Amino acid sequence: MLIIQLTGAQILMKVLAEEGVETVFGFPGGAVIDIYHELVKTDIQHVLVRHEQGAVHAADGYARAAGKVGVCLVTSGPGATNTVSGIASAFMDSVPVVVITGQVPTHLIGNDAFQEVDIVGITRSCTKHNYLVTNVDELSKTLREAFHIARTGRPGPVLVDLPKDVMAAKTAYNPPEPVRIKSYRPNYEPNCKQLPRAIELIKGAERPLVFSGGGVILSRASEELRRLAEAIDSPVTSTLMGLGAFPASDPRWLGMIGMHGTYRANMASAECDLLIAVGVRFDDRVTGRTEAFAPKAKIVHIDIDPTSIRKTIPVTIPIVGDCRITLEKLNHLLAPEDLRSMRERRREWFERIAGWKAAGKLAYEQKETIKPQYVVETLYSLTQGEAIITTEVGQNQMWAAQYYHFDRPNSFITSGGLGCMGFGLPAAIGAQTACPDRLVVDIAGDGSIQMNIQEMATAMQHGLPVKVVVLNNGYLGMVRQWEELFYDQCYACTEMTHSPDFVKLAEAYGAVGLRATRPEEVRPVLEKGLAVNKPVIMDFQVEREEGVYPMVPAGAAITEMLLA
Repeated sequence: MLIIQLTGAQILMKVLAEEGVETVFGFPGGAVIDIYHELVKTDIQHVLVRHEQGAVHAADGYARAAGKVGVCLVTSGPGATNTVSGIASAFMDSVPVVVITGQVPTHLIGNDAFQEVDIVGITRSCTKHNYLVTNVDELSKTLREAFHIARTGRPGPVLVDLPKDVMAAKTAYNPPEPVRIKSYRPNYEPNCKQLPRAIELIKGAERPLVFSGGGVILSRASEELRRLAEAIDSPVTSTLMGLGAFPASDPRWLGMIGMHGTYRANMASAECDLLIAVGVRFDDRVTGRTEAFAPKAKIVHIDIDPTSIRKTIPVTIPIVGDCRITLEKLNHLLAPEDLRSMRERRREWFERIAGWKAAGKLAYEQKETIKPQYVVETLYSLTQGEAIITTEVGQNQMWAAQYYHFDRPNSFITSGGLGCMGFGLPAAIGAQTACPDRLVVDIAGDGSIQMNIQEMATAMQHGLPVKVVVLNNGYLGMVRQWEELFYDQCYACTEMTHSPDFVKLAEAYGAVGLRATRPEEVRPVLEKGLAVNKPVIMDFQVEREEGVYPMVPAGAAITEMLLA
């Protein structure tokens, strides 16, 4: 029998192919030259970013849009450390990404060699797992484990650190075998004793509320969620990360919950008598003051991660399991139940919700200056809600969540848990790579977009026609809003007085630059920008001191909203 001897770099390429990897986002350097020389011999597409943070964000956007593991490849030292913000963002948002970093040769590790950092130690707290491979014989097994861990259970980023000599060393290549890790056994099946208990609570509830999160999207449970809400005739709200899991066009939809959630969603959470929480972790931006969150409700919490249950909010019935599998079983148990009376029993509940909707509508008044909400609403109208929307972080992110309405999962891609500025443009590049036939738009602010604006060169080089909508108010807007409301209008370093001319900047990259300064220019600029088959930056000079409302002050209950 002929034994095939391969280098570590060749083995890496074999495993990437076995794992179905079609695209790698990366930036070469000395420690990964051997890897890159093998990569260009394969059919794997390499997207050359301009900064390693952009590589991880692009892999993140790709993973969410494609529903696959995203992969990025960077060199040692600063190449590795530049990935940390992107890794932390993927970790907090449970996104499956495998980050491959180069490392100095094994005999130099610990000697402060050129471009050496302990990236395994640095990222230990913000990866699901990480590895330093010091023996080429362990390489294929380790890489397969990395992909397995990233995509299973509660997904997340896994880092694999590869010393240069390990990539050059040769060993016999072992064909793939099923991955078995004794200490890692995610539980997908819910405890069947808990489901009938949940059914009894549902049957007895007068004011139920379904509360969905990013876990519904990650487990591809959107259809099962819709079926549950329809079967029990319950209103539905969502976290920022769960937008699109339930169609916004459905009359049961209440909008987003939390600090910048809708009035009706926040009030419903306070008055419901049953909260069915699916794939959420009860983040502080959702709950507000925890002791005041859902005070009248019994809570059913479904999540694949047992550490997320009861971590923040006490629950009545904890159910550890995959969201899709659990909802499928719950719907199956509900099917023979006589639920015809529920619609009549819910009438008063929906009437109360309609009252809250009328009393606290999302609203703004468009006058002489462009309102940012108007830009997002017009974008929604022109795209009919069919675009993939990525965002930067700040006011732009919240306006996108409030005024662009999502009917499909995997269509809203944002840095939720970490709130990482500079996320939107590289994430849009990743999403466009995954979905070349979809329209991809990054809704940005003039502050956040500048953190990774260099990735316009990546979009141009690879022919990725992403659109950037800049809501340009000349401020770090969300911080300015907090200063206005809670710091006696004392503004410290939040005015962006020397932002670039975004039209000229776009043209410098070879992209298209457009600008609107008056409300009547908004629609024509959007129409022109969306029609161009190349990267576009659209600069909308909006009302400088417009705020995001509703807003729940820090430490308040989510019913204590500032409405204007």
